Amino acid sequence: MNKAITDGVLLMPPAFANGLNVWSSGDGTPGSDTYDGAVNAAFVPSDQDFSGCLELQKTDSVQKLRYMGETPILPGCYLRVTARVKAVSGNLPSVRIAAWAGDGSNANLSSVVQTGPSTALTSYGSVTEVSAIVGAGARGGVDMAWGPDAVYGHFGLDLTGTNGGIVRIDDLIIEDITSAFLRTMMNWVDVRDYGAVGDGVTDDAPAFLAAIADASGRDVLVPSGTFYLNDNVTFTTRAVFEGTVTMPEDKYLSLTRNFDLPSYIEAFEDEELAFKKAFQSLLNNADHETLDLGGRRVTISAPVDMQAAVNNRTTYAQRRVIRNGQFYVNGDTVWEPDVVTSVATYSVSDPKTLTNVANVANIQVGSLVEGNGVGREIYVRAKNEATQELTLSQPFFDGEGTQNLTFTRFKYVLDFTGFEKLSQMVISNVDFLCNSKASGVILSDSGVVFHVRDTFFTKPKHRAITSPGYGCQGMLIDRCQFLTAEGGTPAQDRISVAINANGNDVKVRNNRASQFRHFLVAGGANTMVTGNHFFQGDSETAGLRTAGIIMGISHCSTTIDGNYVDNCHIEWTNEYDAEPDFDGGYSFSALSVTDNVFLSGDVAPWTAYLVIKPHGIGQYITGLCVTGNKFRSIKGTSMDRVDRVDTSYADLDMSKGKNILFEGNTFHAITTPAYNPLVVEHEQNTHASTWVVDSEKRLPFGGHARAVEAVTMLSKIKNTSNVNEYTVPYVDVEQGADGDQVKLNWEKAVSGTVAVRMRMD
Repeated sequence: MNKAITDGVLLMPPAFANGLNVWSSGDGTPGSDTYDGAVNAAFVPSDQDFSGCLELQKTDSVQKLRYMGETPILPGCYLRVTARVKAVSGNLPSVRIAAWAGDGSNANLSSVVQTGPSTALTSYGSVTEVSAIVGAGARGGVDMAWGPDAVYGHFGLDLTGTNGGIVRIDDLIIEDITSAFLRTMMNWVDVRDYGAVGDGVTDDAPAFLAAIADASGRDVLVPSGTFYLNDNVTFTTRAVFEGTVTMPEDKYLSLTRNFDLPSYIEAFEDEELAFKKAFQSLLNNADHETLDLGGRRVTISAPVDMQAAVNNRTTYAQRRVIRNGQFYVNGDTVWEPDVVTSVATYSVSDPKTLTNVANVANIQVGSLVEGNGVGREIYVRAKNEATQELTLSQPFFDGEGTQNLTFTRFKYVLDFTGFEKLSQMVISNVDFLCNSKASGVILSDSGVVFHVRDTFFTKPKHRAITSPGYGCQGMLIDRCQFLTAEGGTPAQDRISVAINANGNDVKVRNNRASQFRHFLVAGGANTMVTGNHFFQGDSETAGLRTAGIIMGISHCSTTIDGNYVDNCHIEWTNEYDAEPDFDGGYSFSALSVTDNVFLSGDVAPWTAYLVIKPHGIGQYITGLCVTGNKFRSIKGTSMDRVDRVDTSYADLDMSKGKNILFEGNTFHAITTPAYNPLVVEHEQNTHASTWVVDSEKRLPFGGHARAVEAVTMLSKIKNTSNVNEYTVPYVDVEQGADGDQVKLNWEKAVSGTVAVRMRMD
């Protein structure tokens, strides 16, 4: 690069032959004295060494010679100033290149070096050449580094030493030697050329911003060194890092033209810090919506507080994506859960609040709450230390009064709990290698459409995806793999949960989960669970099986369709009801279980695939569709039935119920299949006026035979005289000790065969 050639910049001062009125004996600034007519200066037109030169007698302690023209100083441009001098007579002085540095307001930059190396003249008649290099950057070989504020200079030389000597000075030469400092192909600018120091202490942010502004589409080079940036810096062109940067936590670095994690790792060197700074930029710059991890493995040595990385925001609602990489968990004790035991008071009048919480300051938001009358997967959503109150994600079903509770805060690779609200965050194609140490992701308190897709959660210690509040509203979990750390543990002893959710409209689709305690704990309505395979078997003989899916509310309005339910079951509860005794409403309703594959092997015979677990009295079924499913038991074991009521807390009221459909299913190695409506073929061999038709426990969940839709004669109905009777019976329903029989009442004693279509609703 040569500005005199490429941009036509005038660098060379005029020859002395053109007059001495532009050559100052002072600083060269306007109004300073010139050598025109001075008694100690004269132009010599002919000299044996110089074609034309200035003869100057030294009369001042520092005899100055400055060109009064303003020679421009351009960022990235380096000038060499050269003078040829010889002593003629008198005392021999020393000579050096010197200048006056001016800024944009025509003030002198007194803090910068304005003189070059000094050379002593040692003989008469010998030509001595002195030179100095000036530029903005403090590069090796630069004698006068003027930084980014210099705009121009008045260049010349100084004579120092004893007065009285006479010297002759050839015409000064100023030339652009930038090419000596910069690479042959200049498609970038160097931040050092704009004053960056790279000592890790000096604030280099202004130099970075100046280089970016001047880049005009070229790359910006950050050379070797450590560059401290005490301000936000946004690269509008591509950044190339040979050195590294450091920044305060609240300042962000935005690489808009190469926004990916590998570039941030080059910038910060530390992978974990680089990820935090990249995420900080992701939420502070509109020029990119995806943070590409570049396929890199990022070693995580402690939970990443995602909000602390973006501490200027507590809410965010624009789509942002983290994709294409791997988080590898390292460390030991830092991942151990924090456990606090505390006394607290619960009242159904405020069902999501704990009051008078002792030791509340030590309880962390996002802690799992456990105690008597507390449902599964209930978390601390918020806390108020001043009032000693905690806000819960769900109510307790039986926690009235004061009791000891345990609060366990698991440690997550990505922790979003610092956000009050976070919406439209996407995690895609990411591998969480939790190494049986850490949990995966914990969501913010509130938000809409958190989306996790095509992601692996490998060996999470306690949880894969946790929602401690309602940041899961409309959450989407698609095509993910959840791989256990508890494969060799009996199912009932496992502690890990793949997913929990409290919000409505959650969609869990086409995932695979292996050997967790639970695959999904859902506390909201309108949940859709489709196309998943969740496997929870073990190697135990006649082993116990845990719930793959738990629904915590009775009116769930949930669809479970096309899943492979493998060695686990679906459990429907109302454990998130603060007053679980039925006192109105829909009770257990609006659940559809369709076209799933249910398979188990080597299980206890009383194991069931569909379990309803009421937590209060008076509950009943008011909406259930179970159709098109394949129920099977293998490995030489048969299951008693596929449906069961868990009466640990209460039973269902089978005298009520409506909108129950249990048909079109297939059963293999199931002793007692279940149907509603149920068709029973009854053969009456002895004449009787009352026939007792038994459902044989084949109504779902041991339901009552509450209705008869049809009685179809399959043979002739004959009286005791073996004469056909053309009559129909009336029916009595809910007969027998368990209410699961119906009676057909005939006009007289008859015998024959009928098909009875009965219902439990």
